[in-house]
Amino acid sequence: MALADAGIRRLLVDSGEPRSWVSPRTDLVTALLGVWFGVGLMIDAWAHTNLAELETFFTPWHAVFYSGFAVVSGWILWQVWRNVRAGRQGLAAVPTGYLAGLVAVPAFAAFGFADMMWHTILGIETSLDILFSPSHLGLVVTMLLIITTPLRSAWNAPDVGTRPTLGRLLPALIGLAFATTLVSLFLSYGDAMQYRAARIVEAFSSVEDPGADRLALAMVITNVVLLSPVLLLVRRWALPFGSVTVMYTIAVLMPGAQTEFQNVSVLLSFVAAGLAGDLLILWLRPSGQRRGAYWAFAGLSAFATWTLYIVIASIAGGGLPAVPELWTGAPIIAGLIGLALGALFLPNAVAAPGPSGEASVVAGEEKVAPGVGDAERA
Repeated sequence: MALADAGIRRLLVDSGEPRSWVSPRTDLVTALLGVWFGVGLMIDAWAHTNLAELETFFTPWHAVFYSGFAVVSGWILWQVWRNVRAGRQGLAAVPTGYLAGLVAVPAFAAFGFADMMWHTILGIETSLDILFSPSHLGLVVTMLLIITTPLRSAWNAPDVGTRPTLGRLLPALIGLAFATTLVSLFLSYGDAMQYRAARIVEAFSSVEDPGADRLALAMVITNVVLLSPVLLLVRRWALPFGSVTVMYTIAVLMPGAQTEFQNVSVLLSFVAAGLAGDLLILWLRPSGQRRGAYWAFAGLSAFATWTLYIVIASIAGGGLPAVPELWTGAPIIAGLIGLALGALFLPNAVAAPGPSGEASVVAGEEKVAPGVGDAERA
């Protein structure tokens, strides 16, 4: 026992080497295993939403979900173990960007056990209570840390630069997009992506319909959830064409699973909105150094997203809603919210990041990070 304790203490003592980055291929494998993890959650979300007879924790859906956790966690642990075998110890053995995911692995396992005990004692949730279960909230937070590992790895990686290719940035895009689906899942009670086309038209056809209030609020919530990750990336990198389309295509998978893809036309409107966002990036060239272009992108991309939402829903739902103030004003409100988000994410233009990841504020002398500092090398 004493030898084992000494070995553990030796392993935890930092050997002092600078932490290294994994290869782009390793990040891609991390992201793809995270897809397994994320798809497992989507299947489980579908089961909880559509199968009222669930009575046990031990289901095929949980098997897919937790096996995804096992493989991505094993892969992260393997990256650390490879460095340990090479002589590194403590934090020096953890690749840059992988520390938060590594810490989240045992935390997720603990919340998984708590979830099993919760279901065993209190039963299986099948309605709104799913989204407020403490064990579920613990699972989603730790899962978010695990699947965004490729994003943190790429954030300051020396080979990425300010203008990465789509292939190089793909692992980060996948990780952040699946994180977006987690947020949308736990805000399902305000998710405009789950509406069917006919219901959108119906809700905006009468000011007396309480569904109009709910849809308007859902559009606001979904607008913030979808746009915020994109603004984070645009502030850090000059995004290659296709980035927003990739993210929005992944983002519609969770609401699609929850609705059994019975609202395909509405989901496709968001894929089209992703393409519109990519075209706006080509046109405006928004960045942390071009604050006006960044703000314009934030407002116009939100306006385009929800204009497409209304237009495509109207085409598929049988005609324009009957209240013109609602269907004309909703995209404008979305654009204004997007503009506000742009100002919040980039209140001051910043200079291009240097080798250390720092950038100076154009309007002052204070040194600031381009969005995430050295502390987020975890």
